[in-house]
Amino acid sequence: MSIQETKSDKIFDICNKILVWFFILIISYPLVYILSASISDPHYVNSGQMWLFPKGITFEGFGRVLQSSEIWLGYRNTIFYTLLGTLINLAVTLPCAYALSRQDLIGKKVIMAMLVFTMFFDGGLIPTYLLIRDLGMINTIWSMVIPSAAAMWNIIVTMSFFRVTIPRGLEEAAEIDGASQIRTFFQIVLPLSAPIIAVMALFYGVGHWNQYFGALIYLQDRELFPLQLFLREILVQQQITAELMQQSGTAEALSQHARIADIIKYAVMIVSAAPLLIVYPFLQRFFLKGVMIGSLKE
Repeated sequence: MSIQETKSDKIFDICNKILVWFFILIISYPLVYILSASISDPHYVNSGQMWLFPKGITFEGFGRVLQSSEIWLGYRNTIFYTLLGTLINLAVTLPCAYALSRQDLIGKKVIMAMLVFTMFFDGGLIPTYLLIRDLGMINTIWSMVIPSAAAMWNIIVTMSFFRVTIPRGLEEAAEIDGASQIRTFFQIVLPLSAPIIAVMALFYGVGHWNQYFGALIYLQDRELFPLQLFLREILVQQQITAELMQQSGTAEALSQHARIADIIKYAVMIVSAAPLLIVYPFLQRFFLKGVMIGSLKE
C-alpha cells in the first residue's frame, strides 16, 4: 500500500528541488565560466560579452603555459609529493586512529589530550623552520611530506569510523583464533575500511596538491619546486611585467601584454585544478559514505 503525499509534502519536495537546482547553478557557474574564459579571447571576457560559453576560441593561454618545461617538471614533482605524502599520511593516520579507537588502550585519555592540543596550538613559523633545519630537511623532498604527516582532525574522523563500523566481536574472534593485533589490523580492519581510506587519501591528496607555502619556505632548488610554485611565479612575473610596461611602454604593447596575462591567468587555474577534478568522481561514492559514517559517534 503506497503512502499518499499530502499537499504540504508536495510543496516541501518542490521547494527542495528548486533549492538543489539553485545551489547546483551557483556552484557550476564559476567552473563553467573559468573553463570558457580560458579558451576565449580576453576582449570578450573583459567586456562582459562572454558570460557563460566561450567566444573567440583560442588555446594560446594553454600553449604558453604548457610550453614551459618547468610546468612539466612541477607536475612531476607535485605528483610525486602527493603520492608519497598521502602514503605517509595514511601510514600514520590509520594505525593511530585504530589504536585510539580501542577501549583497552592504556593512557588513552592522556594521549588524546596531547593530540587534541595540537589542533589549537602550534610552535609557529619560525620555530617550525628551525626544527626542519635542525633535522636536515631544508631543500629536500622530506620537508614537503614529513611536517604534514598527520592531521588530528582526520585521525578523529578515522577513529570514529573504526569505532562505529568495525564490530568489536570481529576483533575478539580474531584474537581467540590467535591473531595478533597487528595481523587483525592489516587482515581484518583495513579490508573493511575502504571508504575511510579513500576519504583520507582524498583529503590529504588535495592538501599536498595545493601546497605551495611550505615549498616557498623550505625549497631553494628549482628542480624540487612543485607545480603550484611555478604557476605562482608565472602569475607574479606577468603582473610585474605589466606594471613595468605601464610605466615605460607604449599603449599598444601594454594592451597586448594585458591580453596575454588575462589568457594565462585562466589557463593556470585549469592546469592546476584539472587533475583533482578528474580524480574526484571516482572517489565520490567512498567520500560520501566515509564522511557520513565517520561523523557518527557512539
